[in-house]
Amino acid sequence: QVQLVESGGGLVQAGGSLTLSCAASGPTFVGYIMGWFRQAPGKEREFVAAISWVGGRTIYADHVKGWFTISRDNAKNTMSLQIYSLKPEDTAIYYCAAGRPGSAPWANTRAYQAWGQGTQVTVSS
Repeated sequence: QVQLVESGGGLVQAGGSLTLSCAASGPTFVGYIMGWFRQAPGKEREFVAAISWVGGRTIYADHVKGWFTISRDNAKNTMSLQIYSLKPEDTAIYYCAAGRPGSAPWANTRAYQAWGQGTQVTVSS
């Protein structure tokens, strides 16, 4: 079973940047999609970005295009999310997820079978 561990969260001032990392272990990830979601207090978990393990195809939520960048390092089995120009509304727990492509769109939580425990990002104004 795939295991995921996020890191890199913390307290950041508005306008700052942050890089979140996700370390994956377990079975081979060939064919997997890897995604980032976030959940703010009192809100539902929302899609942020996703990337295919092979080929590096990426998709982003419309509201993060331009200042979130997702990437992966196949040799190290890691995935990263770079966030620029952080805003207070980016405050949330950020989750890493992995899944085999199937009937669910990449932006849907149902596309993912494994989840990390989350890392807190807090942006102060």
